[in-house]
Amino acid sequence: MSTSARSVARKLGGRGVLRRNVASDRDLIAVVRAGLPVRALDYFLKLWARELNQGDVYRVIGSARTLQRKRAHGTVLSTEESDRLARLARIVVRAEDALGDEVRARRWLTAENRALGGVPPLSLLDSDLGVLAVEQVLGRIEHGVYS
Repeated sequence: MSTSARSVARKLGGRGVLRRNVASDRDLIAVVRAGLPVRALDYFLKLWARELNQGDVYRVIGSARTLQRKRAHGTVLSTEESDRLARLARIVVRAEDALGDEVRARRWLTAENRALGGVPPLSLLDSDLGVLAVEQVLGRIEHGVYS
């Protein structure tokens, strides 16, 4: 199952924040390569305010100090930070698709997970191998294989 670039863009604030329509993976790649506006981070953080503190998200995206400075100055995120934020948004969308709704996805992403060695999926999203492990578990869920 492919995660919609439009759905990912909505998690990042959509056209109002990204300042362009994202209708395809190519559009999303271009936005990420150019550097997401720090407002995309703020938008994402607002969506997750009840489940996460800023530090949890910062650990996935980059240095808390650097991100706070960029927020204070309203600058764009680096390509790497933008990629990590978009990856986080993509996993959120995929979890919502696999689990059926936003509430279940949020609970799943932040709860300890036996299939991932007893750690919350969110804690693994700071590395490519961690993302792969989370995606594999989501794939099993999508195919009805719970482990």
